[in-house]
Formats: sequence, C-alpha cells, structure tokens
Amino acid sequence: PESVRRRAAGLMIAGTSAALLTGCAPVVALESAPDAANPACANVTVRLPDVLGDLVRRETNAQATGAWGDPTGVVLHCGVDVPGPSTFECREFDGVEWLIDDTNADAVVATTFGRDPAVGVAIDMSIPAPGVLLADLAPAIVSAGPAEASCL
Repeated sequence: PESVRRRAAGLMIAGTSAALLTGCAPVVALESAPDAANPACANVTVRLPDVLGDLVRRETNAQATGAWGDPTGVVLHCGVDVPGPSTFECREFDGVEWLIDDTNADAVVATTFGRDPAVGVAIDMSIPAPGVLLADLAPAIVSAGPAEASCL
C-alpha cells in the first residue's frame, strides 16, 4: 500500500538527511530497516560494491545498510517493507525491478519490487543517472534470491 511506501520513503530520506549531515565523519549514522536481520540481507550487504558510480563506499553503523560518497549521496537499506501494488513507476535495471519514487525534494527513492526482503535506495537528487547506480547494485540484490513477482 501507499502508506507503507511512504513510511519506507520517509525512512530512506531520514537516513539520507542524517548521512548528508555527517559529511566528513568516518561512519555514516543510519537506522536499520524493520527486517534488517533477515539472513538474505547479509547476502546483499557483503556483496555491496566498494565503488558505486564514482562514489566510494563508506562505513555505516546500522545492520544491512550501505552508503556511498563524501558527502553521502547514496544510502541503501535492506529489509524495508515489501511493497505491494503501486502507482509509482516500475523500472528494470540489470534484472532487478524497482519502484521509483521521485516525488521527494531531496532524493529519488527506489525500492525493489517482488523481492523479500526488499531493498530501498535513496539517491541524492544532485547525482545524475540514478539508473546506472541501481544497475551496479543488481548483483548484490540478486544474491538474496530470485524475484517472486514482477511489476512490469
């Protein structure tokens, strides 16, 4: 439902805002998503790329999260609420389908569709070509298992 998606988007934007404020800090302060302890999130987390686009990965302080850039421009949470049917645009990048919420002023929020656990990624609006970054995350996402549904 849209309320679940808005709550997930809020979590992602709050995490992004907190990350952006930490600019020079060595560790990005984030909160874990509700299902971050899901074992499949461990598969995703250990396979996150060290470089995303031209952004270098940073250490985070929360389970099943990732952050890239200094200041932080991309934040990932594994274990966000699994989305259901939505009016958001659905896009596929390298075999992973994403619901794209570009209604927020600070970040584009993309949430995997048809996967449990779901992964949410907030990409700062100043970063060009967010689809390229989502494609770069595909190998890590796919490691959690196959999609169970399709939005396309």
